[in-house]
Amino acid sequence: MNWGKVFYMFFTLMSLTTSAAFLYEHSAVALFIAGSVNVISTLLKIGVRNLLSAELLAGSLVADLHLLPAFFAFQFYGNDLLATGLVIGAVIANSYTIVISMIESAKEKADF
Repeated sequence: MNWGKVFYMFFTLMSLTTSAAFLYEHSAVALFIAGSVNVISTLLKIGVRNLLSAELLAGSLVADLHLLPAFFAFQFYGNDLLATGLVIGAVIANSYTIVISMIESAKEKADF
């Protein structure tokens, strides 16, 4: 078992689920955790050199650039609608990343 890939996929899935958690319960803490986990996920993707690594990193950066402004909009401006819209965008970006990861895993298995 490749433990590096396990940690990588763990944080990718946590990015998606913590973003979805904010949609269930609007709280600044949930949004902060979602953003933090997503930044960790992005950092783990920086050194990856797989077939679709550029697409994975781009999807993660898009989610970062949705979650960070969402936190500021929610915490400092009290704009729940904008924060929710941005988090939905992050969920879509993280879903894209999961799909790309699954495609890449399938391609790796097919190459053996």
